[in-house]
Amino acid sequence: MAKSRFWLYFSSPKTFYPFSGKLIPWCVGVAAVLMAVGLYMGLLVTPPDYRMGDSYRIIYIHVPAVWMSMIIYMVMAGWAAVGLIWNVKLAEMMAGALAPTGAIFTVIGLWTGALWGRPTWGAYWVWDARLTTYLVMLFLYMGYIALRSAIDDPRRASKASALLAIVGGINVPIIYFSVKWWNTLHQPFTVAPGQESKIDPTMLWTMMIMVIAFWAYTLAVSLIRVRCDILEREKNSSWVAELLQGSSAGNKQ
Repeated sequence: MAKSRFWLYFSSPKTFYPFSGKLIPWCVGVAAVLMAVGLYMGLLVTPPDYRMGDSYRIIYIHVPAVWMSMIIYMVMAGWAAVGLIWNVKLAEMMAGALAPTGAIFTVIGLWTGALWGRPTWGAYWVWDARLTTYLVMLFLYMGYIALRSAIDDPRRASKASALLAIVGGINVPIIYFSVKWWNTLHQPFTVAPGQESKIDPTMLWTMMIMVIAFWAYTLAVSLIRVRCDILEREKNSSWVAELLQGSSAGNKQ
C-alpha cells in the first residue's frame, strides 16, 4: 500500500513538477563530468586496437549511442503502454519527452557507424540486417513524433502514437539478435549480458562511463521537456497560476 501511494503521489503533475526541477541540475552535472572523463579516457588513456589502430576510438560515442537509442525506445514504449492502459497523463508526457532524444541518439549511431564503417568495411553504408533494422527504428521514432504533432488534442495524440510505439517495440529485439539470426557484415557482440567481455578492461570502463553520461543527459533533457509539457497541459489549473504568479513576482524583485 505504501509503495502504491508513493507512485500515485509522484504520478501527479503538480507533485512531479517541483521534484523534477530538483533532479535536473544533478543530471546535467553528472552528464557533463562523466562525458568529459569518458572522452578523455577514450582519446588519451585507452590503448589502440591491435587491428584498427586509433580509428576504433569512435566506438566510445557509437556504441553508447546505439545502446541508448534502443533502451530509450523500449522505455518510451513502456511509458506509452502505461499511459494507454491506465490512462496516466504523466506517463504519456514521459513517452513524448523521450522520443526526440532517442531519435537524436539513433542519428548519432548511424552517423558514427558510417564513419567507422568506411575504414573497417570499405563503405559508409551497406544494407546489412543490423543496419537496416536500426534505420527502421529511426523511422519509427520519426513516425511517433510526427503522429503526436499531427493531432491537436494531446490526449488523443498520446493514445494514437502509443500504439505505434508499442508495435514498433518488436523491432528492438530484432536489431539486437540480427547478427545471430542472419549472416551479416556487422560484427558480433563484443559486450553482451551473460558473457565475458572481449575487450580491454580500460576500454570497457570508458564505454560504461559514456553510457552513464548519456543516461544522465537523457534524464535531464527529458525532464525539461516534461516540465514544459506539464505547464502547457495544466495551464488552466490553479497551481500553475500560483507558480507563474510567484515566478513573475520574484522577477520583479
